[in-house]
Amino acid sequence: MTVNSFIVSRIDYCNSLLAACSQQQLDKLQRVLNCAARVIYGDRCGDHVTPLLHDNLHWLRIRERITFKLCLLVYKATRDLAPSYIADMCIPVATVSTRQLLCSAARGDLLVPRTRVKFGNRAFAVAGPEAWNSLPVDIWSSDTVTAFKNSLKTYLFKLSYCIT
Repeated sequence: MTVNSFIVSRIDYCNSLLAACSQQQLDKLQRVLNCAARVIYGDRCGDHVTPLLHDNLHWLRIRERITFKLCLLVYKATRDLAPSYIADMCIPVATVSTRQLLCSAARGDLLVPRTRVKFGNRAFAVAGPEAWNSLPVDIWSSDTVTAFKNSLKTYLFKLSYCIT
């Protein structure tokens, strides 16, 4: 319980700011999460941690945790459950007059603004719509936040651990 409140909550706090970070940076956080799992179950450092994360704790890996947070923010923004400054960054492609005939507009994608520098890809205005557009449409159409979170976690869990 202490590990969850002190370590995992710190990893999840504002982790959407870690969008588009290098794999090297995310690997460091993943190692912290792996150590937390080992502490909870009293395993040694040499023991394989994937069964603990997957079977026992049901934790997503760091990359998927970030995607989860981004998509949850976008879901709330598209349902008017988020502040207007977040909702203003989630623009449907169908509302842009020059893009209304695109397949992405018909699908319901969000506009992903172009950035001049790679660091700009980490901004929520870019990372949020990119993560949202990568999801299957059936996840978007969830009626409640709880249903969305369940279907999103199931999808990301399968993606994270290569479950078919």
